[in-house]
Amino acid sequence: QVQFVESGGGLVQPGGSLRLSCAASGSIIFSIYRMAWYRQAPGKQRELVAAITSGGSTNYADSVKGRFTISRDNAKNTVYLQMNSLNSEDTAVYYCNRPRWENMNYWGKGTLVTVSS
Repeated sequence: QVQFVESGGGLVQPGGSLRLSCAASGSIIFSIYRMAWYRQAPGKQRELVAAITSGGSTNYADSVKGRFTISRDNAKNTVYLQMNSLNSEDTAVYYCNRPRWENMNYWGKGTLVTVSS
């Protein structure tokens, strides 16, 4: 059994910042997994926002490059997403997952980020 619990979302003004956390638990070897943050905006498909390998290499969607930073703490089985310079297009429910598990039923409930004045 695998569980992801996302937290840290909320209401923020345009230009503001938030830090999301995702704690993983269950029968996992977190430290060796490539992990990712995804988001799903109202009426849109879920998209990958940022990913990080076990060695710390990162990649980002073009829409968030230079504004978002993904990181991880393997000792805590946790992945983070620092989001700066937020705008209304960042409004979405944010999820974390292992990309290899996208088609499996391991998705958490997500955390809602609302960017609005």
